[in-house]
Amino acid sequence: MTHNTQLLVYTFVGIGLLVALIVRWKMNSFIALVIAGLFVGLCSGMKPSEIGKAFQEGVGGVLGSIAMIIGLGAVLGKMLAESGGAQQITHTFVRVFGTKRIHWAIAIIAFIVGLPVFFAVGFVLLVPIVYALVRESRKPLLLAGLPLATGLAMAHSLVPPHPGVMAAIGVLNGDVGKTILWSILIALPITLMIGPLAGKLASRILVEPGGKIAEQFGRPTEYPNPPSFGLTLFTILLPVLLMLLTTGAELAFSPDSPLRRWSVFIGHPVTALTVAVLFSFYSFGVSRGFNRHQILKFSEECLGAVASPLLIVGAGGGFGKILNASGVGTAISELTTGLPISTLMLAWLIAAAIRIAVGSATVAITAAAGLILPIVANQPGTNLELLVIALGAGSMMLSHVNDGGFWIVKEYFNLTVTQTFKTWSMITTAGSILGLIGVLILEAVM
Repeated sequence: MTHNTQLLVYTFVGIGLLVALIVRWKMNSFIALVIAGLFVGLCSGMKPSEIGKAFQEGVGGVLGSIAMIIGLGAVLGKMLAESGGAQQITHTFVRVFGTKRIHWAIAIIAFIVGLPVFFAVGFVLLVPIVYALVRESRKPLLLAGLPLATGLAMAHSLVPPHPGVMAAIGVLNGDVGKTILWSILIALPITLMIGPLAGKLASRILVEPGGKIAEQFGRPTEYPNPPSFGLTLFTILLPVLLMLLTTGAELAFSPDSPLRRWSVFIGHPVTALTVAVLFSFYSFGVSRGFNRHQILKFSEECLGAVASPLLIVGAGGGFGKILNASGVGTAISELTTGLPISTLMLAWLIAAAIRIAVGSATVAITAAAGLILPIVANQPGTNLELLVIALGAGSMMLSHVNDGGFWIVKEYFNLTVTQTFKTWSMITTAGSILGLIGVLILEAVM
């Protein structure tokens, strides 16, 4: 057995250990990633003194680029929730589209609201509104519910500044603005393609929210002074617009232009989100009647919820660093050289395999980015932004019982496990495959 083959065997065993720890022994993903990383490092022959250092560097490298982004995004999402902005967007879209096209309206709403917030946060934020709309329109729950889940999932998996995508951008040194542009160009049409269709097909499954969830969310919260539709939409999209500004300036101005230098500063993800959060303190806070003590309370309450995603993303970066430092990434690069498969397809396959095994999209995309990095280094012509989106698409593949999103959809829509497989699991699989197809099409025309 060659050295490269041994390294791959150790990697597969390490990933198998990771899966067993998470799925079989119900260990926290953060701890499981640490154990799996240390295991691969020891088995691969790394010096014991270098293993901990490499893992630490991997954690620092990933969190250095996205920790602030996750925290700022959480604050922006909390202000959106407390102000009633999400409800305002929903009512406006439903008024424009009408109840006959409610599934189209919900898909667009979910995608927009999903840009600054985590999947679970967006789901809990919008599902009471979905319940109310379904009750008023007498439409089947899944007709609106599945487009909701689809829009949130596509935004969460493919579009910055979500943590997994930002981690991959940091590892691969991609451009945030270009990634936003291409990811929206791919993710939004897919949302409109499979979300409403899934809702329409599944509307024959007649379910009603039951138990404590129905009691808690039977009636949506009333907001006495919600922001206007235009103000809400502008606040949500402000960080995205500022990040796109950098990409536009790089195309329009020379490198020594003061306008380009300032646009790069303003369009940096941390700066853009800071500006958006400060603006939200006015648009979703002061102008809604909240005082500074309430705004402080909102911004503090939401930060505790991001601790777990931060640790998982960081540990995923550490695991990826171990794989590279041990030579696993180089081994994969050497073994895949000459294979009749593109780097984008290979990245998608790696992320999809890890996602199916582990369940966490964030773990899948961060670990896969670490594995694909040495291959990219040997292929300088690879489009890094499309590569990030391919990894994100792979990280959506086949949500099932080891994924928290699976159980969120099941419980909130009062589905059986079988019904959840037939609806939600199929949606994520279709989104993953169509995401890859979108990436390959863009690669062919660029």
